[in-house]
Order: sequence, then C-alpha cells, then structure tokens
Amino acid sequence: MTNADIIWRRIAALQGERFETKTGKEFTFEVSGNVFIPSRTEYHISKGDFETALEHVPLDGPGEISNLVRGSAYVWGVLHDKRVRKQEW
Repeated sequence: MTNADIIWRRIAALQGERFETKTGKEFTFEVSGNVFIPSRTEYHISKGDFETALEHVPLDGPGEISNLVRGSAYVWGVLHDKRVRKQEW
C-alpha cells in the first residue's frame, strides 16, 4: 500500500466530520470510491488530485497547488488537518 493509499483511507474514515479551509470556511465531505465530494460545492475532486498535492506537502496555502489540482482549498484543508497529516508533515 502506498503512502497516498494510507492517506486516502484516513480521509475516507473522516467523511462527515467538520473541516476548514485556510480562510476558515467549514465543510464536510463524502468519499465514494476514488472521488471526494465536498459539501460546499457541486464538483467532485479525484483521489489523483490528493495524490498530486501530497507530492508538495507541507504547503503554506492552497494557492501553491491551485494550478495543479481541482478544489485546492478543500485539498489543502483536508491534507493539513491534524487528523489526516498526523505528524508526518
């Protein structure tokens, strides 16, 4: 199992929990297979976008990956939450 798979499992286990963007906007999400579905928007974010962002963590903010992934505010918010990152970055 890759590190990205481990992180994806952590993310999936936390669906329904409250998260925040860097600007403090709260959101929840669902995971369906390899798709992340945030509560504050209509579009879906792929597991691949999280894998891409993981190559760059830690990040100061979502702007650092806005040209690389869809939904950078949500990706950043999830990957930098202590429940997901633990103490790994």
